[in-house]
Amino acid sequence: MKIGAKINRLRILNQLTQEELAQRCDLTKGFISKIERDLTSPSIATLMDILEALGTDLKAFFNEVVEEKIVYKKDDIYESVNEELKHTIHWLIPNSQKNDMEPILVDIESGGKTVVDRPHQGQEFGYIVKGSVIIHIGSKKFKIKKGESFYFTPDKDHYIVNNTNKAASILWVSTPPSF
Repeated sequence: MKIGAKINRLRILNQLTQEELAQRCDLTKGFISKIERDLTSPSIATLMDILEALGTDLKAFFNEVVEEKIVYKKDDIYESVNEELKHTIHWLIPNSQKNDMEPILVDIESGGKTVVDRPHQGQEFGYIVKGSVIIHIGSKKFKIKKGESFYFTPDKDHYIVNNTNKAASILWVSTPPSF
């Protein structure tokens, strides 16, 4: 948070000049100017005085509501290519590690596979968008094709292999995030 810029906005909203704000707080105009340009930081006591003069308090000043992003565009997607294993991961939601679940789109070339994921807490879900793959969970193997899905507790090593001659795509969701 840019404290100076926020103080500047509040001062302008209150129709005060830097001089007027400084007088109300027993400070100099130059000090207010430096605070607004983030060249100096006020002490907590001074910040409280400034905020009181601006008709607010510390709690309201720092309680900034960040609007939740709902829609993510193509430009938001980050891609990670693993040429050795012949797969690309498309991170569909930026910074989703902080969320309860993490959706990715995995494209696996013919003969490719995902990295072996070690056992962890949570749950995993996948939907085969294109192609056919084999999911390995511990010592078991499951063939899954387009239009089918999987859902399991990841308490064993697990990974996906595409042993067909066509590319495959999987929408994969992990909770909690583990990719």
